[in-house]
Amino acid sequence: MDVRVIIPTYNERDNIAALVGKILALDNNVRVIIVDDNSPDGTGKIAEEIRENTLRVDVIHRSGKLGLGTAYIAGFKKALAEGADRVITMDADFSHDPAYIPDLVALANRFDVTIGSRYIPGGGTRNWGWKRRFISWGANTFARIMLGLKANDCTAGFRCYRRDVLSGIGLDQFISDGYSFLIEMLFKCQQRGHTVGETPIVFVNRARGRSKISQREIYRAMYTVMRLALRRLMSSPSVQTESR
Repeated sequence: MDVRVIIPTYNERDNIAALVGKILALDNNVRVIIVDDNSPDGTGKIAEEIRENTLRVDVIHRSGKLGLGTAYIAGFKKALAEGADRVITMDADFSHDPAYIPDLVALANRFDVTIGSRYIPGGGTRNWGWKRRFISWGANTFARIMLGLKANDCTAGFRCYRRDVLSGIGLDQFISDGYSFLIEMLFKCQQRGHTVGETPIVFVNRARGRSKISQREIYRAMYTVMRLALRRLMSSPSVQTESR
């Protein structure tokens, strides 16, 4: 089975080499796609040095900080073009432990989309303050209620997708970007009837570098949820009947 791991990067020079090394050590069938947004700290150069030393790493260089969602889409398209059976997304800062990747892949034998979840028994977070916990809990609760999402961890970026999910989702039709892309992706997967499974992980707050989540990202995520909720309402059978 061909497994591709997509890692978007922006200023991750302290993490990327060690992270890729741990991923490649898992299984010879696992390959990595690094999508670097022209990191000022030289992450892209380090990624190229890694690529030159192994055939199992590809690098996509982009012109600037174009957003998490478009980075994932670029990685998805490359993975699909190269015949990947399973595609994993994860952060570059070790908040997602590569040791969980086999669990995500194994669970994908039963579900179309699998999530490394903080909010099921056995999952959790480490080194988070109360404010970060509250924001994460609130975002998940808001998304689940407004969009009817069944997953417990709707904003998790540690996921595995089957090939057919990505090839049929309409990658060029996404509107949201940033972390709100994760919510829209899960919403579209559920709308199309794809099954979603969760496996517990412990999310560890980054030890090096700065968090990419800003107040602006939080507002954009709220807007995305409201936009998708309106779309869900307008497409419901009762609304369609009343409009005739």
